[in-house]
Amino acid sequence: MSILTLIIKREFIAKVRNKSFIVMTFLSPLLFVGIAAFVGYLGSLKADVKTIAIHDETGIFAKEFKNSEEYHYLDLSAVDTKILKDSITTEGYAGLILIPKATDMNQLQKKVQFIANDSPSLSFLSDTEDVIARKITQINFENAKLDTLAIKNAEAKVDISVAKSSGEATLKGLNEIKIAIGGVFGYLIMMFIIIYGNMVMRSVIEEKTNRIIEIIISSVKPFQLMMGKIIGTSLAGVLQFFIWAILGVALMFIASAFFGVQAGPTANVPPEMMQESGSMAQMYLKEMWNLPIATLISCFILYFVGGYFLYSSFYAAIGAAVDNETDSQQFLLPIIMPLILGVYIGFFTVINDPHGTIATVFSMVPLTSPIVMLMRIPFGVPWWQLVLSIAILFGTFMFVVWFASKIYRVGILMYGKKPTWKEIFRWVKY
Repeated sequence: MSILTLIIKREFIAKVRNKSFIVMTFLSPLLFVGIAAFVGYLGSLKADVKTIAIHDETGIFAKEFKNSEEYHYLDLSAVDTKILKDSITTEGYAGLILIPKATDMNQLQKKVQFIANDSPSLSFLSDTEDVIARKITQINFENAKLDTLAIKNAEAKVDISVAKSSGEATLKGLNEIKIAIGGVFGYLIMMFIIIYGNMVMRSVIEEKTNRIIEIIISSVKPFQLMMGKIIGTSLAGVLQFFIWAILGVALMFIASAFFGVQAGPTANVPPEMMQESGSMAQMYLKEMWNLPIATLISCFILYFVGGYFLYSSFYAAIGAAVDNETDSQQFLLPIIMPLILGVYIGFFTVINDPHGTIATVFSMVPLTSPIVMLMRIPFGVPWWQLVLSIAILFGTFMFVVWFASKIYRVGILMYGKKPTWKEIFRWVKY
């Protein structure tokens, strides 16, 4: 058995036998589900009802405001505005809608005020403006002697059904589901890289500060030690993901059986028939089975391994260069920033244009491709782009690991001195 294999085996067994690894492997999915359920519960809670006073000097608009679960409107047009403003100061009312008299409705459009201690939400202001605008529009129609009933009956409401060119039924909002699934995989990649990269860095710092490294380095080349730590830790991460994937697929089968959905791609059914086939939950589960799940899982493993190898090389080099975790903070920001950039590009670009230039380019850049490409896969990615992206990722890793090994070789035996960027570049040249 080679020295590298022994190091990989040692690192893998050390991680897998750790109690925290075992506990978090089975506890983490429950935590994610629990947090999601808690966020959903918080979102379902009704907000406190806010009382809004209305002082309508025209006597036209007050009745147009309808109470809702969040806002309760009171017509206090007979009350003096000064008294109402004092009530706002004492928090008797959340706000006051002040509608002054106007001879011309067009002039009134710019004179309505909302008075409150706190700034109102944009949605509230938009709804209030819509209520007043609709009433003014109706009055303008009546002044122009137009038949408002005929106009209302002439209004059209279009409900567009969505289907693929093959005739296969699909759903509105499917892009949001795809970006959510891709976002989960991309976020897991980022989280795994940071967690396991920090494990590698802490392991190197621990062995360095305990002077164990001096004994190990006498019989092992620094490059072999660094690669052994990276590969061994990555195998532990892949094992953890496999367990989560099995649990996730099992839950999908259980959910499908519960809702009476047949696992696998849906038949080519017209949208109107699909709408009649069952509940929304059934239809969304069918669409989830249509996603390239096998491609997602296999690419997740490839991008996790490639991205982890790439970033762990940096983490190992940083761990070798410093004596404690506090000194490492100055070097970690440039490493974490590309991961954060990948997440933002994924959520703000991929959902709108998954095959656009920005999304495609950053799915090829090795520092962001593990996240951005996984967010693109649910939308369908050409096979050559996947192959090219993975090849660039692993090719960049080979260069970075060579680059990082130079820092690792010198820094692993450096003690008692805080390194600077200038010194690290000097080590690379050396």
